[in-house]
Amino acid sequence: MRKELAKEEGQRKKFRATFSRLGKKVNFKGYSEETVLLQNVVDVETNKAVTDHIWFSFTKGFEKLALTEGVTLEFEARVKEYKKGYVNSRYKINNSKTDYKLSHPTRIVLVKS
Repeated sequence: MRKELAKEEGQRKKFRATFSRLGKKVNFKGYSEETVLLQNVVDVETNKAVTDHIWFSFTKGFEKLALTEGVTLEFEARVKEYKKGYVNSRYKINNSKTDYKLSHPTRIVLVKS
């Protein structure tokens, strides 16, 4: 589904998504960091589904909102390319692939409950 994002790489666009839940991850310094799971992400301009889910860090923009399961959010984000998969240069294993993500979410607003 994220192949649609490839066409808009580098652009900043407006998206709509449904808040699902909070989660946690270990950041690059080894500390626990809260995350946000958004599902059913749709491009507001074209009203087409972009991806079924996406994870963001639980930033101040999300903290300001009273997030409960099922609320709809609108936000702006930049479309970026990233590599995913396993790489081991010592044994010359490279199973990485190019995928696309949304980054730097801003102007996050609550649309409806």
